[in-house]
Amino acid sequence: MDQNKELEKKIKRLREDYKIIFGSEEGHRVLEDISIRCHERTTTFSKDNSHETAFLEGQRSILLFIKAMLKSK
Repeated sequence: MDQNKELEKKIKRLREDYKIIFGSEEGHRVLEDISIRCHERTTTFSKDNSHETAFLEGQRSILLFIKAMLKSK
C-alpha cells in the first residue's frame, strides 16, 4: 500500500509541475508550438509510409500526454 501512496504522491507532484511550467505565458506559447509541431490539428496518416505514420503518431502521443497531465484531478 505504501508504494501506491508514494506513486500517487509522485504523480500528483509531477502533474503540479506540468501545470506550473505550462501555466505561464511562456508555457502557453511553448505548448502552442508543440501543438503545431506534433500534429494536434492535422492528420498523421501517411498513405505511402506506415513508418512515417507511426513516427508522427509517436510525436502526437507526447502532446496528448502533456495535455492529459494539465487536466485537473
